[in-house]
Amino acid sequence: MRADYAIHEGLLTPAIGPVLWTDLDHPSNTEEASLEDLLKVDLPTREDMAEIESSSRIYADGPALLLTASLLSGSETERPLLAPVTFVLHPERLVTIRYHTPSAFKSFLVQAARSRAGITDPLSLLLALLEAVVDRLADVIEREGKALDSIATEVFAASGGVRKRPGALRFVIGRIGQRGELNAQIRDSLASLDRISGHLAQFPGRHGISQENKDQALTLVADIRSLTEHASSMSGRTAFLLDATLGLVNLEQNDIIKFFSVVAVVFLPPTLVGTIYGMNFASMPELAQPWGYPVALAAMVVSGLLPYLWFKWRGWF
Repeated sequence: MRADYAIHEGLLTPAIGPVLWTDLDHPSNTEEASLEDLLKVDLPTREDMAEIESSSRIYADGPALLLTASLLSGSETERPLLAPVTFVLHPERLVTIRYHTPSAFKSFLVQAARSRAGITDPLSLLLALLEAVVDRLADVIEREGKALDSIATEVFAASGGVRKRPGALRFVIGRIGQRGELNAQIRDSLASLDRISGHLAQFPGRHGISQENKDQALTLVADIRSLTEHASSMSGRTAFLLDATLGLVNLEQNDIIKFFSVVAVVFLPPTLVGTIYGMNFASMPELAQPWGYPVALAAMVVSGLLPYLWFKWRGWF
């Protein structure tokens, strides 16, 4: 689907006159071919966009500069998606090619349609769009930080005397795994954004990139690298929470094994006494005595009670 936008009185609106931004969402072959004829540029295919080499993600084609970044969508769902988006910076317009809908695109369209963002040309539009993407990632990182705080409180509640069953802790492990996977996607997205923003900042004067645009790109690079450091810190914290949760699960399992071990030791002496006097030998004098039965019962109770008291003294109960 193709959508064209233009600047009207400083606001981004659906194009009526000259087009400043063409957004291709799951473009058809016809839409791609018409743009290629108009701009004299070979647009990348979906397979080309998936390439991870720098030479395939940042390159020039005639008058256009093609930049591909991995952008995140559905971060608030259980199945976030990280997929490539290509920005074609042409002197006449900006073209974006995508096969998913990053949340930043929706919010940027709403914001740019309501307030003036200083967008005058394709490059300023690209930088404004990248800023919206970075701002969205910052919001996601902030939300993930709060989610890790909640998980940490839940994991370490046991230190305050609240014990969790291993099944509950295994559920927490799943949540930590989801947070870790999302954090990895965030860092991958930041890394790709860092590459293309750094490329813009290193080439003033090329493809219409002025010193002012370079300074804006440098600010964007600084923001991205700051978020990258924060995301890396969250990654370490996620790994720590995972190790701590696995340790608590092991402790719970050890407690269960210890309980059954103690029970087995406590009932072993009474079982031995009962087994001895359950043998059918002809000569067992105690069996003929009137005190034989109560003595056997007392021996079983005492032999079971002594190990129990010893384990309790050692703090195993």
